Amino acid sequence: MTERIICLAIGYICGLIQTGFIVGKIKGIDIRDYGSKNAGTTNVLRTMGAKYGIIVFIGDALKCILAVEIVFLLFGMDLVPLPAVFDGAKDIIRLLQLYAAAGTILGHNYPCYMKFRGGKGIAATAGFVISMGPVFVLLGVVTFFTTFFITNYVSLGSILVYIGLFIEIVIFGENGFFHFPEEINRACLNEFYIVFAFLFVIAMVRHRENIKRLLKHCERKTYIFGKPEIDLDAAEKEKNIESKEDENG
Repeated sequence: MTERIICLAIGYICGLIQTGFIVGKIKGIDIRDYGSKNAGTTNVLRTMGAKYGIIVFIGDALKCILAVEIVFLLFGMDLVPLPAVFDGAKDIIRLLQLYAAAGTILGHNYPCYMKFRGGKGIAATAGFVISMGPVFVLLGVVTFFTTFFITNYVSLGSILVYIGLFIEIVIFGENGFFHFPEEINRACLNEFYIVFAFLFVIAMVRHRENIKRLLKHCERKTYIFGKPEIDLDAAEKEKNIESKEDENG
């Protein structure tokens, strides 16, 4: 249990790197004051444009990959001697990496220093998918972009990716993909499914308003190269004016 808590903590700390919030502040805005009011990739894409949306997506995916890799280096390799309490951690490294990913998503969605107002966890989840391997990446990319290019609904693509990922995890898990020791395989698989089910529920909760709008056929469409909703140059000029006014007292 101790190693699971440590992995959650590592993930949560990594999740606190709020790329969308940081990019917005650099350009003189609080991204949470615009659009859907969250600090995730889609809101940055709509509000600030494709360039910043891509930067935020990469940053948010990388922080999850970072957490997963830290856990792998700590528990999956014999780089440093660990206390006896961590014996067997290497055998369940895939499960521990999931806990790290879960912590990252929680940190991204509910950052303690931002009054728990973060994103929706999709880009961070993409980082976990990347860490799982190329087959999961391929299936996720096909699911998301097929849905997106047909409908222009990012939310629908994200929801379908989560549903597909859940199904894939169960199928691959039941066919030995995670390589848990035989004597604890069933217990580890069940725990893996439960933790991911928890992440699935969180994703659906974070998308509850999107789901309502999808059912009512009034969800907002997103266009990768659409015109940004705000003028960043004007926002930056306004920031500079306010800074000068503060300096002049």
